[in-house]
Amino acid sequence: MKSPVKKMLHVALYEPEIPPNTGNIARLCAATFTPLHIVGVTGFRMDDRTLKRAGLDYWEHVELHRHVDLDALLAALPNSRFLYFTTKATRSYADFEYLENDCLVFGPETRGLPETVLAANKNNCLTIPMPNPKVRSLNLSNSVAIVLYHSLLATK
Repeated sequence: MKSPVKKMLHVALYEPEIPPNTGNIARLCAATFTPLHIVGVTGFRMDDRTLKRAGLDYWEHVELHRHVDLDALLAALPNSRFLYFTTKATRSYADFEYLENDCLVFGPETRGLPETVLAANKNNCLTIPMPNPKVRSLNLSNSVAIVLYHSLLATK
């Protein structure tokens, strides 16, 4: 099976709360050569054993960046377009044209991205459609995997 063409995208996690999710996302980023940006305060220490175990022995292959807030992330990636993933958007991630250097931004597991961020960036808010209205959201690491692989294959 042929691997996806290496494209430069970024994944940003805003205030992630659950170590295994961040560890799984780190492993995904290592596998796809995607820089991982951790923004703001995490709900755990970055040296947490659970986090390290979820990332297994791939941490040395993760291009990891820390940012104190979203403004610092924006400043660090001046040539990137920022796409915000939320259950509150109506536009599907699958109906969007991704560009090289896009930054895929995901919010914390229990509350998502701040309303002020979503309101200020409404044209760049995307969602993963869920046919079952009784399901509020998907697991963060699953969401990142769905969107990252799709965008890697669809990037212009």
